[in-house]
Amino acid sequence: MSRNHKKHLGILYLHIPYCHRRCTYCAFYSSVTAGDKQGYVEALCQELHLRRGEQNHPLRTIYFGGGTPTILTIEQLFQVVETIRQNYDTCQLEEVTIEANPEDLTVAYTKKLRELDFFNRVSIGVQSFKDKDLRMLNRRHNALQSLEAVRNVEAAGFSNISIDLIYGLPGQTLEDWQDNLYQLESLPVSHFSAYSLTVEEGTMLEHQIAQGKVIPADEETVLSQYGTLLEWAARENFIQYEISNFCRAGKQSRHNSRYWDRTPYIGVGAAAHSFDGRNRRWNVADVGRYVETVAEGNPQHEEETLTLADAYNEYVMTALRTTAGIEKAKVERPFYAQLTKKMKRFEDEGLIEETPTHYKPTRRGLLQADGMAVELMVEG
Repeated sequence: MSRNHKKHLGILYLHIPYCHRRCTYCAFYSSVTAGDKQGYVEALCQELHLRRGEQNHPLRTIYFGGGTPTILTIEQLFQVVETIRQNYDTCQLEEVTIEANPEDLTVAYTKKLRELDFFNRVSIGVQSFKDKDLRMLNRRHNALQSLEAVRNVEAAGFSNISIDLIYGLPGQTLEDWQDNLYQLESLPVSHFSAYSLTVEEGTMLEHQIAQGKVIPADEETVLSQYGTLLEWAARENFIQYEISNFCRAGKQSRHNSRYWDRTPYIGVGAAAHSFDGRNRRWNVADVGRYVETVAEGNPQHEEETLTLADAYNEYVMTALRTTAGIEKAKVERPFYAQLTKKMKRFEDEGLIEETPTHYKPTRRGLLQADGMAVELMVEG
């Protein structure tokens, strides 16, 4: 990791902050009000134009996240796509992902999405194939719509399909979780993310738990579900490459993998983050203010310059969550001796495997990745 200022290396993120309704567990910035979506799209396009000079490499990956990007019409997506094509070099694009909710992925919508000839990867927020779970999470779709959505996306001509699932849900038994995985077996997906439910501060779920309306899953159940997940994935030839991410050979998310190794990127849209190798920047988390300041030619944002210690801590935190682990050559020299000493203990405890080039977490180590990262962090 270098302290030298670098321009962004071909990675672009676009934040679409609109949702039909707020999920109980979600802590991301989003808006459930109708708002002026066309005005937001125009501001997004203007920011793309304003910041085109920050990109001195052809784009390699693009990610439309949210919120719910498929809440936009095909015409609005086309406007954004054309702005990207006009302002950035897209001749070397490898992966263009759009996040989607199942209820939006109708036959007509997926067909038109494919006809844009831009997106080559669709990530679908299924979360569960159990209707009782979906109601608890305040999702709009049902299990049948999830199955139809995946098949609609495949029928439209997309071959790189990912879905999100959540385990550790209140009231979710091991058998419920197994049923979710068995349902996945029948679907043409090349990638899936399986997240353990986290109760984030300020969410509806946190409020429900505090009031005693929802009882969180116990640790033993969550660990049992995670173990079942790993066994099932190995049996079905899905490769685990990050604590929550699994893929067929060669189908890992290229975009997200570059976040984890701290590759610089541009993020546009309300609340979107950017990173240039040394500085982090984040746009104002307010749609109205974002649109207003983009129109003035300077999107409102905050910025911080990372210290050597900040850069080291970030790298350790993200790398330990991947099966590749920490690459020794990327560790800042002032912290290398301390890291080596603690890694020896983790290795003795069966949490880390050392290779000539990496410190790789074991299966048990992945479960304790956050705890190890905390021990490895430095001040400064």
